[in-house]
Amino acid sequence: MIVEDNLSKRGGESKAERCPECGSPNIIRSYDRGELTCVDCGLVIDERLIDQGPEWRAFTPEEKEKRGRAGPPLSATSVEGVSSTVIQWSGRDATGHKLSPQKAFEISRWRRWQIRSRIQTSQDRNIQQAANHLERIAFRLNLPQNVKEEALKIYRSAVKVGLVRGRSIESVMAASIYAACRILKVPRTLDEIADYTKAGRKDVARCYRLLLRHVKLNIPIADPIDFVPRIVSALGLSGVLQRKALEIIQYARKAGLTAGKDPAGLAAAAIYIASLQTGERKTQKEIARAAQVTEVTVRNRYKELIRRLKIPITS
Repeated sequence: MIVEDNLSKRGGESKAERCPECGSPNIIRSYDRGELTCVDCGLVIDERLIDQGPEWRAFTPEEKEKRGRAGPPLSATSVEGVSSTVIQWSGRDATGHKLSPQKAFEISRWRRWQIRSRIQTSQDRNIQQAANHLERIAFRLNLPQNVKEEALKIYRSAVKVGLVRGRSIESVMAASIYAACRILKVPRTLDEIADYTKAGRKDVARCYRLLLRHVKLNIPIADPIDFVPRIVSALGLSGVLQRKALEIIQYARKAGLTAGKDPAGLAAAAIYIASLQTGERKTQKEIARAAQVTEVTVRNRYKELIRRLKIPITS
């Protein structure tokens, strides 16, 4: 017996071969769920089916949602070949009633074997742990999806060349996040990322240097201009001040003052000078806190900029 369905109503189900687990010919091919399932033993033979049937036309959002057959795209931040489905354990059934001891033991066995089947090799387990650290740090730093995908890509390259062996997974992942931020020009400093790790800045910086040495990465030079919009937004300053700060950084670059300087500190000093010129006054302490640098850094860069660029500052 082969279970079939109406193609025009539910997306279609067609015949398949025998189940590889129990040999039953009772197979359901459901395009609604994208699964190929055995009716007798419940084995999901395939869970990424693509409907090869005719395309539908939709004229309203409701029709488009009803007739759509494609699910969400596969996330690059998930481990390849690992299902995201997890059997949760609460001790109660769907209606809220407490499970019997026999049923609870059976479900605990399901959960244990489901966890074992999700990750097969030590490398998969390593990447899965790194992905958990990635999600935690990215959530704290409010990082976009493309940074997370790039960071996991860099971490996979580090695993292939053997950089993770004998080192902290969290530190290598933090270094990969910092490298991804540098590549995609997302303004995050090494200190900010290291604040959410147990090892600290020194260990993360060491892992970052190892990535640069052993993994082929094209890291651009950090630009102070990338830090200006973020600091201005954190302080609630105007666009006029932001434009003034960007002009100061461009003048400093032409004068050769940006080489070898902390980009966040340089951006903070330019914003402080612009605040004095536009009248939107902020203290060095407030700007340093928003830029995640020290007041001494802001003060030194400020004195250097007004002296070398001869910027007039009114008291």
